[in-house]
Amino acid sequence: MFPTAIAGASFTVTLENEEATARFAVDIGVSLEPGDLVTLSGDLGAGKTTFARALIRELAGDRTIDVPSPTFTLIQAYDLKRFPLVHADFYRLGGAAELVELGFDDLAEGTVVLLEWPDRAAGFLPPDRLDLTFTLAPQLGAEVRNARVIGYGAFAARVERMAQVRGFLEDSGFAKAHRERLQGDASTRIFERLKLGGKKAILMNAPRRPDGPPVRDGMPYSAIAHLAEDIVPYVAIAAQLRAHNISAPMILDADLDHGLVIMEDLGEERIVGGNPPAPIEARYRAAVDLLASLHTQTLEDMLEVAPHLDYRLPPYDMGAFSIEAELLLDWYLPGAGIAVTDAMREDFTALWREALAPALDAPATWVLRDYHSPNLLWLPDREDIARIGVLDFQDALIGPAAYDVASLLQDARVDVPEELEMALLGRYVRTRRADDRGFDVESFTQLYATLAAQRATKILGIFARLDQRDGKPQYLRHMPRLWTYLRRSLAHPALAPLEQWYTANVPARDEL
Repeated sequence: MFPTAIAGASFTVTLENEEATARFAVDIGVSLEPGDLVTLSGDLGAGKTTFARALIRELAGDRTIDVPSPTFTLIQAYDLKRFPLVHADFYRLGGAAELVELGFDDLAEGTVVLLEWPDRAAGFLPPDRLDLTFTLAPQLGAEVRNARVIGYGAFAARVERMAQVRGFLEDSGFAKAHRERLQGDASTRIFERLKLGGKKAILMNAPRRPDGPPVRDGMPYSAIAHLAEDIVPYVAIAAQLRAHNISAPMILDADLDHGLVIMEDLGEERIVGGNPPAPIEARYRAAVDLLASLHTQTLEDMLEVAPHLDYRLPPYDMGAFSIEAELLLDWYLPGAGIAVTDAMREDFTALWREALAPALDAPATWVLRDYHSPNLLWLPDREDIARIGVLDFQDALIGPAAYDVASLLQDARVDVPEELEMALLGRYVRTRRADDRGFDVESFTQLYATLAAQRATKILGIFARLDQRDGKPQYLRHMPRLWTYLRRSLAHPALAPLEQWYTANVPARDEL
């Protein structure tokens, strides 16, 4: 038996008709996560089953799917796109003992439970849940219902967020838009496609990032690595990229305080194709040309966000480079069963500081930081470098140009053959050389190898952390590719001391 839950946040929605109920189901559906429990309360005929049917059809992506009432079967299971779901109706539940017989203890991990008549299981419900209470509103019309959304326990903060999003969409004119949750990235942000008549837009739901525990000098990792804490950098950088003829999404509306943005929908056509995805060479050439163009321009580090509000891009300093590389020591090696000694860490950090010293002295530009295939779109109706849509740049810094080139050409999620990598690197170098005869090719290629190795090292640690801390093992499938890139980069003569350290201390994924 669970303790009595306390509601921490709530709001009420008036549903004028069945169409409004379907829109409400979409609002709830985009907010659900694997393992959630949603209870549906209300009298007979109040609209619980109508809502449940609309929600299941929305999550299934099929408005014609048969969704029978589980009144007599008690439970009905669905294998949906984002998670398995069980629709249960406890109206005819004979007693608490039947809960065990129904198999609730054997549900697949991550199953969402949609439960009608939860009062029949009073005392057995977990403290963290979402309750939707439906009531008739005859004074407003025969079809009208009121739905009260109540967040219990940890769900309270999510309900408060739902209310903020609904208010933002209302103020922005998208309250009646159809909302479709898009596949997320490794971050905590949620993206939705909004469709309203002939208009399309993207909603980015990015609440302010809370500080993590202090890891060095009293500061959290995010502060040392200069990760964006809110949407202010995204809004500022998007405007500046567009001013330089780069196709970042146009910001249509933003709530800077609550971390909500409605922006231009650039579509879904990627710079990779096939299954498994592989680089489309012409599109990669355009992506390289974009970087070469950007890196030849004079770029400011102080950006205007709004009247009386500016944002300064932080520097890609040694502290950020180092703590990123040390993710290998903090997550990858422990995950491989290797204890990291003080001597190992001291040697590792000393070698990386020596290797990265030239990066601090290199000509500085904007480093978008996540310039790779998941964040790049193909816009065939535009011209030249504007054909590349750029999506993810809120963590941008001021630093060495070679970083983003390495990010693109050693894509952690896509196999870029070495021959293609070298051809595209040569294309970038030739373009820079044509613009500036003083461009130092040898120094740049050394820095390219160094930053490619640093980035692969960092991502090995990040993917290990996503598996171990966040329960996202799907990123482990990219480990062999990262090791291929890392070996390729460490082969540069300037990185020989680092290559020796890795050989002595770090087992590759295929050696585990």
